[in-house]
Amino acid sequence: MTAPTTAPVLPLTTDDADALLAAARRAADEQGVRVAVTVLDAGGHLLAFRRDDRAVLIAGETSTRKAFTALQLDAPTADLVDAVQPGGPFHTLPTALDRPLLFIAGGVPLHRDGRLVGAIGVGGGAPEQDHGIALTAIRAVLGG
Repeated sequence: MTAPTTAPVLPLTTDDADALLAAARRAADEQGVRVAVTVLDAGGHLLAFRRDDRAVLIAGETSTRKAFTALQLDAPTADLVDAVQPGGPFHTLPTALDRPLLFIAGGVPLHRDGRLVGAIGVGGGAPEQDHGIALTAIRAVLGG
């Protein structure tokens, strides 16, 4: 009996991360929104970050926390908002870890060939705008 083999999945590269930043910035510019964008690899390490000069300062922190949350839970933060409300299954999760999670739309995990390879976080606009900008960047760079 032979063991099943799986083809290796290419990791998220700095070129991918730079392309995601550029695509997110174009999407934000089209909407007139000033944002910060964070791209993390599968290990949660920073691959790329950019905050627009006119974005609110906290946008940098929120984009990073959104990306980290999406990566750790392998789910868009937009899908998790209700789960952390009182009575929700993850109600205590935002305060349970040393590294803070952020359950506001704008963080999206990144997949390649069905495997988690990183995450993108966008902060600075309304939550729906941040989420849309992240999705636009993903479609432009990774497809899907």
